[in-house]
Amino acid sequence: MNNHEIDYKIYGSDMQFVEVELDPSETVIAEAGAVMMLEENIVMETIFGDGSAQKSGFMGKLFSAGKRLLTGESLFMTTFTNEGSGKKHVSFAAPYPGKIIPMDLSVYNGKIICQKDAFLAAAKGVSIGIELQRKIGAGFFGGEGFIMQKLEGDGMAFVHAGGTLHEKKLQPGEVLRVDTGCLVAMTQDVEYNIEFVKGVKTALFGGEGLFFATLRGPGTVWVQSLPFSRLASRVFAAIPQSKDEGSALKGIFNIVDGD
Repeated sequence: MNNHEIDYKIYGSDMQFVEVELDPSETVIAEAGAVMMLEENIVMETIFGDGSAQKSGFMGKLFSAGKRLLTGESLFMTTFTNEGSGKKHVSFAAPYPGKIIPMDLSVYNGKIICQKDAFLAAAKGVSIGIELQRKIGAGFFGGEGFIMQKLEGDGMAFVHAGGTLHEKKLQPGEVLRVDTGCLVAMTQDVEYNIEFVKGVKTALFGGEGLFFATLRGPGTVWVQSLPFSRLASRVFAAIPQSKDEGSALKGIFNIVDGD
């Protein structure tokens, strides 16, 4: 194993968190702000990129971190290392209602492709890069599914999905059409493309957008019922339009947005 071998336990049903058990000197990496709680002797450290290129020199670290800019993520990630003498625990919380998916990358031939906001945490040594779609249609019209992350290695990774999660195994040649925001992850052998929704009425008034993600098997696909973009749009749509009625709630959103 090139990655640290970690144990874990997932708690909760709708608002989940994952507790990772670290042996002495074991390390887990996570996005900034994902940590929920940690025990003593677990040391936090901010690093460039995902930590998989820490021995490749400054340029290797810079290139690893720079790839994350294309997915809209921070240049930095946080490591959590057990520097004590016994087993210690650190927990990471889901950012919104949904499910945390544990993925043993060694089971999926060392690579999983997921949406750019889906990654939560992983064993140190897992590489978090970008997966650019080769076809120009997917590039221009893929929406949330255009620039996706790839998780590579032989360790554990944890991915978050919104709402209810559905895992579907596609047979060779089997095709599944999915709303681009509902696609969470897929194995590397799934062929991915963007399909235009036929019919003027469907495109303009269907409420489902103009494009679908077309997934062709063989492979495994994970789909979520509640993309964060859909949840956010419903919340903002429910904000009262009256200045007096909505002033308090709008003030809260302004604070969250940094205005």
